[in-house]
Amino acid sequence: MQQSQRSRSHSINSRNREALLVMTASAALLAGLTTSIEALPFNQQPVGQSEAWPPAKAKAKAKGKALTARDKASAKPESEDLAAKANGVLAVVISIDKQQLTLYSDGHPIAHSRVSTGVPGHPTPTGVFSIIEKDRWHRSNIYYNAPMFYMQRITWSGVAMHQGVVPNGPASHGCIRLPGAFARQMWGITKLGVRVIVTHSGEVTPVAITDERLFSIKLPEPKSEPEATPIESTDTSNGGPGSTNTTATDAIKSGRPALDAMAYAPGAPRKTAATDAETVKSTRDALDPPKPRAAKAVATTGSENIKPLKPGPISVFISRKEGKLFLRKGFEPVFDVPVTFERPDQPLGTHVYTAFGVNDDNTTLRWNVMSMPGGGSEPVKKLGKRSEKVKKAEVPPPPAHASNAADALNRVAIPQEALDRISQLMSPGVSLIISDKGLGSETGRGTDFIVLTR
Repeated sequence: MQQSQRSRSHSINSRNREALLVMTASAALLAGLTTSIEALPFNQQPVGQSEAWPPAKAKAKAKGKALTARDKASAKPESEDLAAKANGVLAVVISIDKQQLTLYSDGHPIAHSRVSTGVPGHPTPTGVFSIIEKDRWHRSNIYYNAPMFYMQRITWSGVAMHQGVVPNGPASHGCIRLPGAFARQMWGITKLGVRVIVTHSGEVTPVAITDERLFSIKLPEPKSEPEATPIESTDTSNGGPGSTNTTATDAIKSGRPALDAMAYAPGAPRKTAATDAETVKSTRDALDPPKPRAAKAVATTGSENIKPLKPGPISVFISRKEGKLFLRKGFEPVFDVPVTFERPDQPLGTHVYTAFGVNDDNTTLRWNVMSMPGGGSEPVKKLGKRSEKVKKAEVPPPPAHASNAADALNRVAIPQEALDRISQLMSPGVSLIISDKGLGSETGRGTDFIVLTR
């Protein structure tokens, strides 16, 4: 009995001794590690340490600082490089099928990015848009103040390009989400008015086009002395050839466009030679034919206080549905005029022509065009029940195919007066849209033409 108690006591003492040795060795090891860690440089991690070092909070903070410095070092050259490439007329094309954005400058692709568009319940609309607002720190006023930084709006109803989470597929409520780095870079180089095309297909690319029916620049005619002197001396009564009572109407008939606000650069107030109200009225009557609304739109500004046009290139929209040509400048309507079409029952498609440079002759411009896919006849509306006899007699028409970009141009007949006014406002950046569609419901105050294709 005593021997077994001694054995048990000896065993306990041995275990206690071993535990004490282990604790002593551990304390020594920890002390050594602490000393070695304190001796290491600030930014060097101890060899053999696990990923738990340094503490999670400190690690996250240090990692954040390191990434910020790295991002600044790498993002700055990339931003500068993209800005250097973006020295022409910019355009953005977004493919929903490919979930990809392509940025073009003068028709050449300069950048690509992944995007995330709307889910089936909240689809991203397709069509022709433009950037109408930019906000660096935008937050949604619809979706619970959600951050939408580097926002570039394309409709006032809530569709925009902005920074966001970009998974491998659609995930938004209709907006176009961009990765943070690319959203920041593109936001820094785009301006209001940049054309944005959203399409399901990825085949929409700018193609160079040359056509005599594309708008050209009409240089202002220089004022000659024989023409200017009689206007300034209308009160002479000598009866000679230079002293006739020449009026402003006579000057217009000789080829000088008077009382036409479109003929003047933005910001230049119109000064007329005629100050008499009756003379101004007769001048308007001589200028304005009864049918086009174009002249009416200009005349309503009044010759005494003509409102200067907004800065920026003009946009022209020709709609087969409405049978009209519309012109906007600086997001504001200028005039519209009826136009006619060859083969009016055949679809035109939707084509966006952009002028991006002036040729050496200083009158013609370099153009490219982007044609939207899927052009064709619109579905026939159902007319209700009809007799079997009528149904059998009917023969379904063959499917109509949309015109290509060149044929669409040739099928439009524009009044010469409208062509002259457009030519006086031409500059790089001008766009022409030809479409079967009408003015989209999104087109309004503070927008360019918005053409919804779906």
